Amino acid sequence: MMRSFRLIRVAVVGLSLAWTAPTFAQSFEGLDLSGQSKKKKRPTKKKKRPTRKARTDKAKPAPVQDEAGDDDAAASSIEAPTTVAPAEAAPAPAPTPASPPANTGSMGMGLDLTQEAPKPAAPTMSFDAVDVSGKTADRQRLDVAVSLFKNDEYEKASMAAHELLEDPKLAGLHTEARYVLAKSLYRMGMYHSSLGEFSKILSLGPSTKFFKTSLEWLFFISRKTKNETVILDEIARHANQEFPEKYRNEFRYLLARYHFVRGRALDQVGQPEEADKSFSEVKRLALTIPRTDPFFPRAKYLEGLSSFRNGSRQKDAAAKRANGEMLAAIEAMKEVVRLTRPVAGKTPEQAKADKSLRELAFMQLARTHYGMQQNRFALFYLGKVERGNTQWLESLFESAWANYRVGQYEQALGNLITLSSPFFREEYFPEALILKAVIYYENCRYRESTSILGDFERTYLPVHDQLEALVKKNMEASEYYSVLADVQKKNKEGLEKNETDLILERILRLALTDQDLRKTNDSILELEAEMDAFANRADTFKYSELSKSLLDGLKVQRTALISKAGIMAKGKLETELVALKQLLANGLRIKFETTTKEKEFLEEQLKAGGRTAIVKKYKYSVAVQDDQLYWPYEGEYWRDELGTYQYTMTKGCIERDTANRNVQSAEAM
Repeated sequence: MMRSFRLIRVAVVGLSLAWTAPTFAQSFEGLDLSGQSKKKKRPTKKKKRPTRKARTDKAKPAPVQDEAGDDDAAASSIEAPTTVAPAEAAPAPAPTPASPPANTGSMGMGLDLTQEAPKPAAPTMSFDAVDVSGKTADRQRLDVAVSLFKNDEYEKASMAAHELLEDPKLAGLHTEARYVLAKSLYRMGMYHSSLGEFSKILSLGPSTKFFKTSLEWLFFISRKTKNETVILDEIARHANQEFPEKYRNEFRYLLARYHFVRGRALDQVGQPEEADKSFSEVKRLALTIPRTDPFFPRAKYLEGLSSFRNGSRQKDAAAKRANGEMLAAIEAMKEVVRLTRPVAGKTPEQAKADKSLRELAFMQLARTHYGMQQNRFALFYLGKVERGNTQWLESLFESAWANYRVGQYEQALGNLITLSSPFFREEYFPEALILKAVIYYENCRYRESTSILGDFERTYLPVHDQLEALVKKNMEASEYYSVLADVQKKNKEGLEKNETDLILERILRLALTDQDLRKTNDSILELEAEMDAFANRADTFKYSELSKSLLDGLKVQRTALISKAGIMAKGKLETELVALKQLLANGLRIKFETTTKEKEFLEEQLKAGGRTAIVKKYKYSVAVQDDQLYWPYEGEYWRDELGTYQYTMTKGCIERDTANRNVQSAEAM
C-alpha cells in the first residue's frame, strides 16, 4: 500500500513539472542589416523523466525558427525593418502542491484528466524582404509622376513632372520629366501646350533619349488640332531626320504642305525665284509617296496646284492649252478625283476628308479649263460640286462667269440671284455685280446696267477707301491681323458696330478667303480657347507655377502665329486692293460704254422721230423637265430653292442670238 502511494506521488510531481515548464516565445523572421551571416544553432533536446503515458495526447511546442539575413535588403537605400529578437523565456513559477483529487475514482489513480490539454503554440510570423533595388529619392519622385500618368491623374502627373523640371539639381532627369509633362498635357486636351513641351525635347537634338518618340507625337497633335498648320514649322525644322516608317509618308506630305505655303507667301512678297524652289520641292516630295498610301491624294493635289501655278504664267489661252505644266495639273487633279471616290470600308473621318478634297479637285479642274477658255469643260466640273457644301457658293459664282461666256445669260443671272439672297448677305462676291451689269449691258438693258453699277459703287467704294487707308499705314505685319481680330471679337461678343466696323467686317471676310490665312486664323482662335480653358481647371492646377509657365509658352506661340497671319493678311489685303481697284475701273468703263450707247440710241431716235427701237421682247417658255417644277420668283427666297434659279430675259437687243445651247458633258466634248 505504501509502495503504491509513493508511485502515485511521484507521478503527480512529474505531471506538475511537465505542466509548469516554460513555453517558448514566438520568434519573428527578420532582416539582418549587419550583412554578417550567423551560424545556425543546433536545437537541443531536453531529456524528461519518463512517466506513464496518459491516454490524452499532449501538444508539442513549435520549434524556434532561426533568423535569416537578406543581403539584397541590406544593400537597399530604403531602410528595412529591423530584426525582432525572440523574447526571453519567463522563469517558471514554483510548483504548487497538488490539491486533493476531486474524484479519486477517476482512472483508478485519483487524477483529473478531464481538463483541456494546453493549446499548441501559434506559428511564427515572418516578413519578406522589400526589394527597392537601390533607387534614389529623386528617381522615386519621377516614378511617382509616371505612376500618376498611368492612373489617368494627368493634372497631378503634370505638376509632379514640372516640380522636377524646376529643380536644377535634377538636370539628369529633366528630359524624361518633360516627356511625362508633354504626354500629360496631351491627355488633358491641351494640344498647343503639349506641342510646346515636345518642341523643347526636339530642340535637344536627335541624340536625346525621347527624340524619335517626340517626333511621333507631332503627328498625333496634328490630328487633334483643327489643322496641321501648327506643326508645319516643327516638321520642316527636322526635315533631315529619319522619321519612323509608319509616319514617313505623312511626314513627306506635311513637309510638302509646308513648302507649298512658303512658296505662296514668297510669290505674294515678290520673290518668284525662291518660290520656284519651294514649288519644285512640293513636286519632288509628292513623287516619294506610294500611290496606295492614304496621304497620296493630298500630296497629288498639292502637286497639281504647283503645276497650275507654273503654267498660269502663260497669258494666252492657246499657249496654256499647249503648256505641259497645265496639262500635268489637269492629270494630277483627275487622279485625285479617281482616288477619292466614295467606297465602302473608309472611316467616317477619312470619308469626310476625301469628300472635301474631291470637291477641291473639281474646282481646280474647272479653273484650269476656264483659264484655257474651255468653258464647257469648266461647267461640267463645277456641276459636280454638291449643293450646300463648302465650295458650293464659289462654284455658283464661277459657273456664272462660264455661263456668260457661252451666252447662257439666264443661268448666269439665276446663279447671281442665289448669291444675292439674304442667306449669303455676309459673303464677299464684289465681282458678281460687275458680271450682272455686263450681262444687262450686252442685252441693251442700259438703265438696269447703270443702276447695278451704282449699287456696286455704293457698296464697295467705301471698302476700297478703308482698305487703301489700311494698307498705306505700313504697319507691322502683326498689326494687320490685330485689326481683323478686333472685328472677330466684336462679332463674337455681339457688340454694336458702326459704319467703319461694317466695312472692316467685309475686309475680314475678304482676307479669310485665303485658305492658308483662314487655317492660321483658326489655329490662333483654338490656341486662345486653350488659354481661356485654364480658368475651368481645378484650383491646385489653375494657380500652380506650371499654369503660369504654360500660359507664358502659349503667349509665345500666339505671337508667332499672329506674326505669320499678319504677313498673310497684309499680302492678301494688298492683292485684293489691286483687284478691287480693277473692278472699280471696269465699272467706270462699263458705265462709260453704257452712257455712250444710250447717247447713240437717243440720237437715232431723234433722227427717226422717236420711232427707232433697239430693244425687243423675247419669246420664252416656262417649260421645265419632268423632274422639275416651275415656280415664279416674286422676290421671296426659300432655302430649298437656292441654286435652282433661272432668270428669264424677257427683252433685249434686237440682234440677240436666241439659240442658247445646253451644257454638254465633258465626255461628249
